[in-house]
Amino acid sequence: MIKEAKVELNAVLTPPLSLESGSAADYRAPNLVQRVLSLFGNVRPGSDLSSFVVPPHFNLPKSHLQCFGESVYCIGDDLLHKCVAGKNPLERFVAVVAWSISTARPMIFGVAPFNPTLGETHHVSKGTLNVLLEQVSHRPPVTALHATDRRENVEIVWCQYAAPKFNGASVEVAVNGKRQMKLLTYGESYVLNSPKLFIRFFPVMGVDWVGNVTIQCEKSGLRAELCYGGSSFLGFRGNQRSVKGKIFNSASLKTIYEINGHWDRTITVRDVDNGKVTELYNAKDVISTLKTPMVKNPKGLWPSESAVVWNKVSQGILSKNWEKASEAKKYIEEREREMFRKRESKGETWIPKYFTLSYTKESGWECSPKQRWVPPAPIIVPSL
Repeated sequence: MIKEAKVELNAVLTPPLSLESGSAADYRAPNLVQRVLSLFGNVRPGSDLSSFVVPPHFNLPKSHLQCFGESVYCIGDDLLHKCVAGKNPLERFVAVVAWSISTARPMIFGVAPFNPTLGETHHVSKGTLNVLLEQVSHRPPVTALHATDRRENVEIVWCQYAAPKFNGASVEVAVNGKRQMKLLTYGESYVLNSPKLFIRFFPVMGVDWVGNVTIQCEKSGLRAELCYGGSSFLGFRGNQRSVKGKIFNSASLKTIYEINGHWDRTITVRDVDNGKVTELYNAKDVISTLKTPMVKNPKGLWPSESAVVWNKVSQGILSKNWEKASEAKKYIEEREREMFRKRESKGETWIPKYFTLSYTKESGWECSPKQRWVPPAPIIVPSL
């Protein structure tokens, strides 16, 4: 059971990234394009940007923890219920594929969320779904997510660690780590990965999700292979936000469905046996007009809550008071460095509070939740 001191704290919560998130351009500082180019002026191609310090002019007023969590709890259509409601393994697998696609959200060129502090948390509920995230490592940055729904008997466990690299005209962010969705009623576990985030500076600026995603269920033997496409080098929109792929039996390799469409519009599945085409995913229903989370119980907020940790920086960005935002962000970053130096001088190792963190060369970083069920949160997502 999670226990934290009950202290009244201030939290700043902003609208989630959605199809309409272009309005978030209001967060950006003037002359942002020139600022972006100057920011990377002294960075060499191939450089690892995981510890790159970003001024608040380039930040969204929220942490990576919040953006990561939003992809699970900020959703229009109840795709989790559809996963559980499937009448057979194939129906449930198809629903999980649709849910996986829903986690891709439109990003905004030139601005990025805050890098979470070590031990930072984010705890939010939507209906009976309770979601908890914790920054379990800082060097390298590793984020853990645990979500449970007792009514639907669903558990989600993710471990995510991004590896951004600067390539001269672009930044490629590999989103590493294993993602699992467990439909406990059926004893089915679905393992999946994430596409890469591709940020292009030349010749046309933009942000896309690209690369290959696999989804598999060992119990049913079903597997999906998806390819996310971005716009061409010259900026043509032919493949922008496209998704193509198939669902097949991993034992026989027989294709059951072909997948085609765009993750920000609609995606269809075609039954290869009879040629019937049906809609798999509709972005307008799922990631459009999303509700902003709100604090239901201020006394239940933790000091480590992401929306509390960054509240002064977020306030400065929202009011375009860049001096206030810079001072608040500098304070947080210097405090982090001081705490790191103290642990290092004492030979102490950081131990996450809500997850067990492990690493192997074969599997990379993995996170296991310390509790069976995530409790209801003080922050909730209002009903649609």
